[in-house]
Amino acid sequence: MRALFTGKYFILVALGIAVSVLLMLFGCARKRPSEKPPIHLNPDMDTQPKYKAQSISLFFDDSSAMRNPISGTIALTRLYENDDYYKGKDEKGNFIGENPVPITMPLLTHGEERFDIYCSPCHSRVGDGKCIMVNRGYVPPPTFHSDRIRELPDGHIYDVITGGIRNMPGYHHQIPVDDRWAIVSYLRALQRSRNASLEDIPPELREKVR
Repeated sequence: MRALFTGKYFILVALGIAVSVLLMLFGCARKRPSEKPPIHLNPDMDTQPKYKAQSISLFFDDSSAMRNPISGTIALTRLYENDDYYKGKDEKGNFIGENPVPITMPLLTHGEERFDIYCSPCHSRVGDGKCIMVNRGYVPPPTFHSDRIRELPDGHIYDVITGGIRNMPGYHHQIPVDDRWAIVSYLRALQRSRNASLEDIPPELREKVR
């Protein structure tokens, strides 16, 4: 009886060893180069039947997989057809000279708030570039009060906020379109405050300035 159990135990041990060896050989075989595609027991979405750009489709008469929108199709979000507002450029791709948004005190107030949040850490609250980031080793940004910056069209400033320039990253994900134009308006107000003339002051306040 004892010999019988000993024989069964031996057989189980031998089978265990054989299975282990087979698993090791199978694992080694997976690492070998092969021209055959891998076997996916659970393919999930590794292989997707889809068309890529410029590919051919025999389903359509013109054999093109790229299709034009069906007549009457409408966008689920904004259409972005107004280049002046959404891109800061005209139909020819030139930067527009003036802000397309009407300038109001609520707009300037909101622009100041957004400017202080997103712009002042690098440009300072007065736009002269003397900010906390420069004290920590950041490359000093140009002052907004130079002649070059003051002469830039509003569309160019909007484009820089959107896509960034040189060391400055783009803020198109963080700052909505409305807020970008509000920032442009407030930036112009900052520039005007540093370069205003006596004629820019209301007549009833000019005596106090003198």
